[in-house]
Amino acid sequence: MKLPRRFVHSGSVIAGLCIAFAMPPWGWWPFAFIGLGIFYTVSGKRTSAQQAFSSGFSLGLGWFLPTLAWMWYISIPGYFLTVVFFSCLHGIAELLIFSREPRRYLQPIAHMLVEALRFSWPFGGAPIATLAMTQSNTWFASFGRIGGALLVSYLLWQFAVILFSRFRLVLPCIAAGVLLLAIAPTGNSFASKTQVRIAYVQGGGPQGTRASNTSPRNVVLRHLTATKSLSPDQKIDVVIWPENIVDVPIFNTSREAKAIAQEAKRINAPISVGVTDDVPPDNFANAQVVVTPAGDIIDRYEKVRRVPFGEFIPMRGFLKSIGAPVHQVRHDAIKGKTPAISVIPLSHPTISGETLPFVSFATPVSWEIFFGGRVNEGVERGASIIKNPTNGSSYRGTLLQSQQIASSQLRAIEFGRTVVQVAPTGFSAFISPSGEVSQRSKVSERRIEIADIELRTGRTWYSFLGDSPIIISLLIGFAFLLMRHQRKSRIHTSG
Repeated sequence: MKLPRRFVHSGSVIAGLCIAFAMPPWGWWPFAFIGLGIFYTVSGKRTSAQQAFSSGFSLGLGWFLPTLAWMWYISIPGYFLTVVFFSCLHGIAELLIFSREPRRYLQPIAHMLVEALRFSWPFGGAPIATLAMTQSNTWFASFGRIGGALLVSYLLWQFAVILFSRFRLVLPCIAAGVLLLAIAPTGNSFASKTQVRIAYVQGGGPQGTRASNTSPRNVVLRHLTATKSLSPDQKIDVVIWPENIVDVPIFNTSREAKAIAQEAKRINAPISVGVTDDVPPDNFANAQVVVTPAGDIIDRYEKVRRVPFGEFIPMRGFLKSIGAPVHQVRHDAIKGKTPAISVIPLSHPTISGETLPFVSFATPVSWEIFFGGRVNEGVERGASIIKNPTNGSSYRGTLLQSQQIASSQLRAIEFGRTVVQVAPTGFSAFISPSGEVSQRSKVSERRIEIADIELRTGRTWYSFLGDSPIIISLLIGFAFLLMRHQRKSRIHTSG
């Protein structure tokens, strides 16, 4: 009996909504298992290729319409186009496995290959609203140190399918997972338990603002005022400011640089600062610099992974010709060329008493925290802490900011390092190597928090291997299962 198209469509939309509400800021993580189980059940009822595509597309609509709503503040057409594009990818995944068995294994692989594609394409990739984010506060996220977010997403989907189709396999799967996590390295502390005292500074201010309607000077003054509450007696080793705090033509000779240097000297600690300055003839750089107590400006890192349609406009000429509002991003950010690492010299012994010449930070800037490879560039070069200076002040609400905290949790687990996330208007937080969030700020408030962070060394399996082994394994598994299906079909036909 052929089922009505609306049955497959509505069931898939409900499944997608379950996944969406398992993500931050809602965070009802069991809904991810429920949604994937519903989708596996409903998608098994389709009776045509058209219904197969429709089921995957409808899943995407329920999944991405709520979770990507923050894009509304960048571009309304871009928001809808992105939702439709991502949904089409999941529709194609279902189309490829239509009437092929074993579906309980093909379906998770097909959709994880879609997530893998989104990690790098189009426009450099958009690994946002990923399935792994639903589990950032659960033990499932621990698999990230083995195979990153892709492995977390795949195991989540596969386990959900097993729950709904082969329940007798649940306990063996859990046992295998526990054993695997027990032998997977987590990274190690320094032998001397060295700690550095880090302060993050969130200057506060309104949400939903753009650079074009905000006074850059006011943003700097908010953060200078907040920093003045710090005291030399607190023995702070490093102060971290957010992304885009200083917006001037040339930072090194600006009055802002002089004022920050005075504060660094006063508290006797280097300050890591987010700077936006001009790159002639018609571009800008999104950079992280360090201002030392001696007044030196050192260690400039320029952001590599830029936000499509936020920091640069792909196909600008074409979009302008059809009337797209490309004027909202008047100039494109240049693409940095160096690894995401920042080496910050220490002006005095650490809070734990050791004399270190410097501390190395993996430095994914804002959007880059969604890409595990950007973080790993710093870790593989010896970074012992991860800092994520970001700027979410352009968006109303907390949708994107909450997803970024979840992404920072995943990166902390994947690499066994503490993450310091700091934003001008929220959210800022310290995130432990196990993914625990502490001292998290509220939106728009002025907040200064201090924590003693243990330096970490060693590398996880994911740090050594990256995403490639997972992607290759998924491709091989998908091809093998398809060939097995074809072989069985020929035998059945010939018989």
